[in-house]
Amino acid sequence: MSAPALEVVGLRKAYARDGRTLEVLDLARLSVADSEFVTVVGPSGCGKSTLLHVLGGFIPCDAGRIRVHGREVVGPGPDRGMVFQEYALFPWRTVSGNVGWGLEVRGAPAAERAAVVNRYLELTGLWEFRDHLPAELSGGMKQRVALARVLAFDPAVLLMDEPFGSLDAQTRETMQEELTGIWQRTRKTILFVTHDIDEAVYLGDRVVVLSARPARVREELAIDLPRPRGIAVRKSIAFLEARNRIGDLIREEKPS
Repeated sequence: MSAPALEVVGLRKAYARDGRTLEVLDLARLSVADSEFVTVVGPSGCGKSTLLHVLGGFIPCDAGRIRVHGREVVGPGPDRGMVFQEYALFPWRTVSGNVGWGLEVRGAPAAERAAVVNRYLELTGLWEFRDHLPAELSGGMKQRVALARVLAFDPAVLLMDEPFGSLDAQTRETMQEELTGIWQRTRKTILFVTHDIDEAVYLGDRVVVLSARPARVREELAIDLPRPRGIAVRKSIAFLEARNRIGDLIREEKPS
């Protein structure tokens, strides 16, 4: 049997605050299979974003192991791509320039860089805006640029930290639909953190519900909804049942 795309075993993280220890993460095990789309929810402040930053290699863990396709993670690397809520685009670079930035840093030849950039501009619906600057784009389009930039790296695992959290409701739903379309075409392995239960159910093959701090896996729910997903899925009994079950689990958690 092949190794999971992403695997966490015995992961612990704590911070020292005002002379006391604040335990944030205590995950016995979490794994994501190749091409699986897993969403993560939990009570506010339970450590969801900290988990992604640890998995990305930006924050060291205190104990445990993180593996990508069986290889241990010891810091940031091109095998993991991170999409944040903040767009973090270079304002002086065009859309094409932002998408191709990582390839330039890597030293990819110009022809290869152009081919990859063009592919992801088409995939994310940004082709006609390729020469625009970020200031000329809407919030949703800026997030598309940020996603295209990460995809251009071709990471094995995509880590997404509430990327649609700052968008208005209508744009958010549109971006959710576009992301599911991109996922179906690329089959990237995705771990997606959100505070929005509807979003978690709509996007995920599986929803991981974390406990209150320190975050442990409270429950994992398989989402048996047809793909591609549209407005009809959001109105289905199965969607509502999953949403209500997750909501009940989160409400049962008492913040520490």
